[in-house]
Amino acid sequence: MTSLRRAINELANDLHEVGMINKITLRQITENDIPVLFEYTPEEIQEMRKRYHLSQAVFAKYLNISLPMVKSLEVGQRKANGAILRLLNIVDSHGVSGLI
Repeated sequence: MTSLRRAINELANDLHEVGMINKITLRQITENDIPVLFEYTPEEIQEMRKRYHLSQAVFAKYLNISLPMVKSLEVGQRKANGAILRLLNIVDSHGVSGLI
């Protein structure tokens, strides 16, 4: 399985787990069905965290990433990609409750 197909399958499984797609869609999903992910600036990530009145440490727990990662995303030392970017999109669309 190619790395792209593996990434698409992982994303499809994650979307299924959060209830954004159903089993039938999961079996039939194509690259065109994958939602486009919004990329966030460091300021937007910090604003998102503050919107839910979360400390950096608590936000890190919700995203299942380290506190230093949250800090580096918020100051622009690192850029969100992959699973972190998808989680940020879920929080932005559904709130932190979308991760529970």
